[in-house]
Amino acid sequence: MKILILAGGYGTRISEESDIRPKPMVEIGGKPILWHIMKIYAAHGFTDFVILLGYKGIQIKEYFANYFLHQSDVTFDLKNNKMTIHQNFTEDWKVTLIDTGIDTMTGGRILRAKKYVENETFMLTYGDGVSDVNISELVEYHKNNKNTLTMTAVQPEGRYGIVRFDESNAVTHFEEKPRGDEHWINGGFFVCEPQIFDYIEGDSTIFERTPLEKLSSAQKLHVFKHYGFWKCMDTLRDKQQLNELWHKNEAKWKVW
Repeated sequence: MKILILAGGYGTRISEESDIRPKPMVEIGGKPILWHIMKIYAAHGFTDFVILLGYKGIQIKEYFANYFLHQSDVTFDLKNNKMTIHQNFTEDWKVTLIDTGIDTMTGGRILRAKKYVENETFMLTYGDGVSDVNISELVEYHKNNKNTLTMTAVQPEGRYGIVRFDESNAVTHFEEKPRGDEHWINGGFFVCEPQIFDYIEGDSTIFERTPLEKLSSAQKLHVFKHYGFWKCMDTLRDKQQLNELWHKNEAKWKVW
């Protein structure tokens, strides 16, 4: 089963990083967040990736073209024009990189991958979010419920701690960043049937709007509730928090 990864946006809310590299190449623990996402899927045996490129996509192509250099020790014999790779650490991945346009919307990017997916069930996620979601259980849930599209729903951590008080305004206790205020949001990590392409009109289609709304109205969209860790790297603060978790060995998304 192929995994489509949306990796073409401008990443404007993390412009401190995205001015010089595409957002999926922003590093967590010395590795692009894209690599972390792919490792999550690979841990469950899914290793056939289709990465949907756009803004500064050449950097992602160059990363995979030179993957051995990024992962291994290497000796360059300049005199004899030879390169020797030592301690070759690589992945059992197949990676297809496709240009989907600089200004193409999310739906349009997905539609451009149709010929690579053909008529098979596939997975889809964003290139900036990590989670300990059980991918195998997600796929099994999708198959058992015969959904056209299954979306992982999550309750994100609140930005701020809150104060609880009684009817007389006396503070009773404090709560540290409650999860989601009981609200669920789109956490990515989709499983899709090829019929979803019928709901996408072209490059200007935003996947999260009309296609999802139409699928919902037709009762062809269901959610897989994930109660564990999930975090989107939307801002520089998010990047710093993810790096802190990694360096403290508290990266819950590290399921490999």
